[in-house]
Amino acid sequence: MERGASTADFTQHAPQHAMNDAGEIAAFHDRCSDLMRELLDALAQAPDRPRTFPAIEDALGWPRRRIASVLGGVSHLRHTEFAGRRPYRFHDEHHSSSGRWEMWMDAAQARAVRAARQD
Repeated sequence: MERGASTADFTQHAPQHAMNDAGEIAAFHDRCSDLMRELLDALAQAPDRPRTFPAIEDALGWPRRRIASVLGGVSHLRHTEFAGRRPYRFHDEHHSSSGRWEMWMDAAQARAVRAARQD
């Protein structure tokens, strides 16, 4: 195991891409689309709770596959301005309890998003 890495890091998909810095998360929140902000806000309401895309879409009242579209739309921003980092985390289908991709924010990411929303 890598020094400083937790066991949870190895069950996540690409944990090195998860943002930890509140300022960077606020900048991402400021620069992303309204739909991405809506998704971030929904994830921030349930920190440390991985959910499948359909469960998140249902909670938001979104049609199926909207999350995939929103994530695709923010990909250019993530890669050009944030070196591929993202203010949320994933389990892939091999490491999730549902057997599907799951998405969530940790408590620190959620605090940063809530703070950015208030600014």
